[in-house]
Amino acid sequence: MKVALLGPIAWRTPPLHYGPWELITSLLAEGLAGRGIDVTLFATLDSVTKAALDGVSPAGYEESDEIDGRVWEALHVSHALSRSAEFDLVHNHLDWLPLAFSQHCAAPMLTTIHGFSGPHILPAYSRARSHFVSISDSDRSPLLPYIGTVQHGIDLSTLPASLSPSPDLVAFGRIHPDKGTDLAIEIAARAGRRLILCGIVQDHQFYESLIAPRIDGDRVVYLGSVGPADRGRILGSAAALLHPIRFAEPFGLSVVESMACGTPVIAYRKGSMPEVVDEGVTGRLVTDVGEAVTAVAGIDGIDRSQCARRARERFSSDRMVDDYLAIYRKIIS
Repeated sequence: MKVALLGPIAWRTPPLHYGPWELITSLLAEGLAGRGIDVTLFATLDSVTKAALDGVSPAGYEESDEIDGRVWEALHVSHALSRSAEFDLVHNHLDWLPLAFSQHCAAPMLTTIHGFSGPHILPAYSRARSHFVSISDSDRSPLLPYIGTVQHGIDLSTLPASLSPSPDLVAFGRIHPDKGTDLAIEIAARAGRRLILCGIVQDHQFYESLIAPRIDGDRVVYLGSVGPADRGRILGSAAALLHPIRFAEPFGLSVVESMACGTPVIAYRKGSMPEVVDEGVTGRLVTDVGEAVTAVAGIDGIDRSQCARRARERFSSDRMVDDYLAIYRKIIS
């Protein structure tokens, strides 16, 4: 089996700090290569992989002011599809753009929908010649056919379980109204807990007006965008991860990473959270700030060792690779 992984090029693969789509593409590339699958990863040329690496963009467009994302994504897709006849399958992780040219793909195409940016992009999906995979059942459009759902897996070796946390809470994700960073600060304050914030600033006006004034280096600490080397330590040292989202989260990698460390999650009951969080085992599902504060007060009632065990059973990268291989074989056969 020869597989082309058409990865995103916003960041290097794997990402140095932020880049969830790049992270999943990397874990899949390494997992497939480890199974003896002939894999070519189309990504930025500074990417690191055991698979064969090909591409045109020297680096991620979010990491270089000299790279125009619109131009280089088009060149990237064009280059990958020009080689599509060499493969049994092209697995697209680059959202809608490759779908616009899917008629020119000489091999079957599979697209993992990492999250819809809005209903306005659905025509690119509905007219495409591609199979589709969702990353949660909640993130499915009724207008599209799906060949399956594959929940993300994570590299468990980088996330040691921690059974002796501090009383601190952590909010881990891009700083944006959708992620409820301001709500996390409010929950922590009302619960009387210190809050550690981690993530890229995606909405600068939101950050400057509602987040920055609350960061005092004591009760609210901001560590910036945290890379893989520190994620496990920070997540594992917290009493709980706060995830008070305002949108239908397609999956939530930080949620799963936290649970794998034994740190339970307090999440708003939106999007994929009821699929990802096992109520009372790996976290608590709540609907507002008041319920979240109550959940913080009772968070010690969740067994951290059981939390880590359940998350590791459900969300290993090996399981993700198994799921995708089953779909690949179904398409190719």
